[in-house]
Amino acid sequence: MSQPAIPKGTRDFSPEVMIRRNYIFNTIRSVFQRYGYMPLETPSMENVDTLTGKYGDEGDKLIFRILDSGDYLKSVSEEALQQRQLPAITKSIAEKALRYDLTVPFARFVVMNQHSIAFPFKRYQIQPVWRADRPQKGRYREFYQCDADVVGSDSLVNEVELVQIFDDALSALKVPATIKINNRKILMGIAELAGVANRMMEMTIAIDKLDKVGEEGVVKELGERGFTTEAVQTIRGLFSLSGSNEEMLDQLSTLLSSSESGMKGIAELRFVIARSKVIGLNSCSLELDITLARGLNYYTGAIFEVKALGVQMGSICGGGRYDDLTGIFGLKGVSGVGISFGADRIYDVMTELQLFPENEMQSTQLLFANFGEKEELQCMQFLRQVRNAGINAEIYPESAKMKKQFKYADDKQIAYVAIIGEEELQTSTISLKHMQSGEQTKVTIDQLIAKLRG
Repeated sequence: MSQPAIPKGTRDFSPEVMIRRNYIFNTIRSVFQRYGYMPLETPSMENVDTLTGKYGDEGDKLIFRILDSGDYLKSVSEEALQQRQLPAITKSIAEKALRYDLTVPFARFVVMNQHSIAFPFKRYQIQPVWRADRPQKGRYREFYQCDADVVGSDSLVNEVELVQIFDDALSALKVPATIKINNRKILMGIAELAGVANRMMEMTIAIDKLDKVGEEGVVKELGERGFTTEAVQTIRGLFSLSGSNEEMLDQLSTLLSSSESGMKGIAELRFVIARSKVIGLNSCSLELDITLARGLNYYTGAIFEVKALGVQMGSICGGGRYDDLTGIFGLKGVSGVGISFGADRIYDVMTELQLFPENEMQSTQLLFANFGEKEELQCMQFLRQVRNAGINAEIYPESAKMKKQFKYADDKQIAYVAIIGEEELQTSTISLKHMQSGEQTKVTIDQLIAKLRG
C-alpha cells in the first residue's frame, strides 16, 4: 500500500506552526484595522474569464484551472483533440479557476457591489491563492496573501499610508526590511526615450528579472526579444543611476525632461518619498529602485517591493497603483492602490532569523492534573473560573501517573501545572508548579488567576 502524500508546493501546518502563522496574521490584521481597512473574503475559485488577461502571458500560464463537472469533453471538437490544440481544449473543459491573487477578485467585487459600498473603499483580505509555479525555497503553489487596497481615490496620501503600513507591520514583527519604490510612469518614460513605448510590457518583464538573472541576463533577454542595440543601451542606463533618493530623482528629471509621462512619475515619487521622510518610519528604510518593474499588466503608477535583510529570500511584500483595474469589468475611472504581504515568506524569514517571541507561541498556559473523580470535579469547577478570566487552560482528560501528565505539559510547552490532591481538596487550595523552574507554591484560585493574568 502506497504512503499518503500531498501535492508538491503545498504543506500541512502543525499546531505549533499554526500558532506562529496566526501571530503573523493577527499582527498584520491589527495594523490594517488601525488604518481603517475593513475585512473582505471572496471565493477560492473565479470564472476563468475573470482572471485571464490580467497578469500578462507568463502569469496566465500559472493559473490553476478546474475541470468542469461531468462529461467535460463533450464540448471539445474531435479536430481539437486530434491536433492537441491545448488552448482551445482548456477553454472548453475549464470554466473556473483557482484565484491567482486577491487584487483581481477584489476589483470584480467592487464592480458587482458598486452601488452598496462607500468610496473610497478600503478593504483588507487574508486568504490563500494558488499558482502553478515550480516549487522552490520561498515559492509555493498554495500560499497566503495579506492584502490591503483602497479604490475610488487618486490621492497619493494613500501611497504614503501604505508605506507606513509596511513599516508598522514589519516593525511589529521585528523583520528588518527595505521598502523599494518606483513608478510605472517612469518606466514608460524610459520606454519612450528608447523608442519602444509600444513594447513597454515586454521591457518591464525583462527588467523585472534583474534580481534573478543579473544585468547581462536582462540585456540578453531584451536582445532575444528583438530590441535594437540602441534601445537596449538606453534601457541599460537605468542600472547605473546612483545616490540618494533625491539625487536619483534629479538625475531622472534630466534624463526624462522630454517625457510628460516620465516627469509625472517623478513628481509622484517625490511626493511619496518626501512625505514619508517627514512623517518618519519605525525601522524600515524607503529606497528608490529605478529597475523595479513588477511585471503585472495592471500597475500604472507607484510600485512597491519589500526585501528582508539578512536572508537569501525574494521579495516578501509588493504592491502598486492601478488606475483602471475595475474598467476591465465595466466600471471606468476608479483608481486604486494596494499592497500585499507574503505571509509564507515572512514566516520563513522569521524562522531563519529566530524572530518569533516564545511567550506569544504558547497556546495553553495552565494544565490541571487529574488524580481521580473527586479531584477532577474540583479541577473542572476551577477550570471554568480560569477560562472565564481569559486564561487558556485545560485538564488532563483521565487519571494517569503524574510522570505521564507532566510529560504532556512539557511536550506542549505548558508553563504551569495545577495539582489538586486530598490536602488541596480539604483546604480549597491549589499546588501550582512552574514546569521550567520546578518551583511549586500553594495558592487560592483567585491568587492563581491573578498570577497568570499578571
